[in-house]
Amino acid sequence: MDALQEWIQSPSQLRNLPLAQLPALAEELRERLIRSVSQTGGHFSSNLGTVELTIALHYAFNTPEDRLIWDVGHQTYAHKMLTGRMERMGTLRQRGGLSGFPHREESVYDAFGTAHSSTSISAALGMAMAAKLTGSHRKAVAIIGDGALTAGMAYEAMNNAGTSECDLLVVLNDNDMSISPPVGALNQYLSELMSGRFYAQAKKLSQQLLRNAPPLFALARHLEQQTQQLIQPATIFEKLGFTYTGPIDGHDVLGLVQALEKISKEKGPQFLHVVTRKGQGYAKAEADPISYHGPGKFDPTVGLIPAAQTKVTFTQVFGQWLCDMANKDPRLVGITPAMREGSGMVEFSQRFPGRYHDVGIAEQHAVTFAAGLACEGLKPVVAIYSTFLQRAYDQLIHDVALQKLPVVFALDRAGIVGPDGPTHAGMFDIAYTRCIPNMSVACPADENECRQLLSTAYAHDRAVTVRYPRGSGVGVQVQADLSALPFGKADIRREGEGMAILAFGPLLYEALKAAESLNATVINMRWAKPLDLETLRHAALTHERFITIEDGARMGGAGAAVLEALQDMGIFKPVLVMGFEDEFTEHGDPQGLMQHYGLTATGILQRVSQAWPDLYATPMLRRVV
Repeated sequence: MDALQEWIQSPSQLRNLPLAQLPALAEELRERLIRSVSQTGGHFSSNLGTVELTIALHYAFNTPEDRLIWDVGHQTYAHKMLTGRMERMGTLRQRGGLSGFPHREESVYDAFGTAHSSTSISAALGMAMAAKLTGSHRKAVAIIGDGALTAGMAYEAMNNAGTSECDLLVVLNDNDMSISPPVGALNQYLSELMSGRFYAQAKKLSQQLLRNAPPLFALARHLEQQTQQLIQPATIFEKLGFTYTGPIDGHDVLGLVQALEKISKEKGPQFLHVVTRKGQGYAKAEADPISYHGPGKFDPTVGLIPAAQTKVTFTQVFGQWLCDMANKDPRLVGITPAMREGSGMVEFSQRFPGRYHDVGIAEQHAVTFAAGLACEGLKPVVAIYSTFLQRAYDQLIHDVALQKLPVVFALDRAGIVGPDGPTHAGMFDIAYTRCIPNMSVACPADENECRQLLSTAYAHDRAVTVRYPRGSGVGVQVQADLSALPFGKADIRREGEGMAILAFGPLLYEALKAAESLNATVINMRWAKPLDLETLRHAALTHERFITIEDGARMGGAGAAVLEALQDMGIFKPVLVMGFEDEFTEHGDPQGLMQHYGLTATGILQRVSQAWPDLYATPMLRRVV
């Protein structure tokens, strides 16, 4: 059977398939997924684990009328392939192509965007309540991973849902993983609910043995159900007002359909516990789901081959600094919200296990946990993606900054992140952190400066964010010592005439290229807060025009800080502020996106010619002091 290629273009066609053909369909879909992702790169092991679950959900529910909300949304590739996007999978995560996450503008089947975790139950409850209030019989289903279930928002939603009397189904996709290994008491609890590998594998083996004897197979299923009821006490989910079913094998597509069809007829909040395996069907991903979480292109017959690395990444610079500083200062404590690998903390976790804390997907808790450590004289360093710190903004203000606590925030993935798109782009952190009292914002331009500014931040007696991009910089040699740079001081990198370019972060090097054509002064500002007002005033007295450039939002960003400072000084000069406009960035190749948004040397020259076409046609504007 080649059902997908031949005629399945929508779930309505899928639902016309005989139930007995679904296992074969799952095999084909998994093979296609392996071929597709290996050619484009993308989230891999998590998608292999949800093939049967995806088929069963679309088979049992009347999508798109019934709403499916996936959490986290990177596990939706099979969903995209079954909902009319098979032919476009080759454009996955490329500019103008398919998003790597559910996207409401991309398909009517994408009921809700879920690129940040733990939001699905809240959204599904809202949809279920809307159906109840409007008299609709539409169903709402939240599919949430066990990693996403570590965040408090999921429990806030379940607490609300348990008394709502809404027809809501929560499907727990329990694969014993998030991105990093599972942590915390919740993971232990789920294991106690018979969700471990032993249960799923033993059940699968027994099914294979007993299917040849139908009466015994039916008896075994009945005994299993009765045994679960006898040995399992009321679960936490039942205490929250849900009717709990499970755990069931997430790779038995027939059993999944049977369970989902039965639950879909029930009233009130329902909870289905499904056990899956990350990387299912591709042995290398099953053995190493972390490495295969989000690989680039690879040959599936060979597997991943470590790429030759010519330049160190900013993430690696941070990881090495963290280990070196921890070796020097026993007060250092490292914290990550479930991003050990992505934030470069693997070596630290191995060398300093007693001072390493993965708190799960719980950014709010991570920040206040750090605040508590700082209260007791320790030196917490929170390694967190720029986009994820947004989830802990209240804690940042009230638990850290208001109390003047010295917490270092290492903000990875600042600026453009490329294929993961707008949900993961670090566009807003300068704007949302520089407005907070008792908080400083460092913007290293290269790898060595990143290490130095981390040391500067660590020595400061207040909170500091050190923001740096994904990937490598220009390849500056990183010094081995822990020397710091002066706090709040800029560095003049090129002397020119008439025009000064104030660069914040890695775009310094594009500014230096453009300055050769403009004969402009270039200042590496290093700090978005505090600004080096002495250097800024001197530049204002000796130059007629300014350009500011940053890999963040223009509104409220570092350029806006320069305008505010000049205003306060009573200095009025033409200032061209360059950064991201008032829109969300696209997904795609990072270099191509930076060209698209004009944040390159060529882009600087083009913006200058547009903003000041008379620059060389008329005498320089009179200096205003």
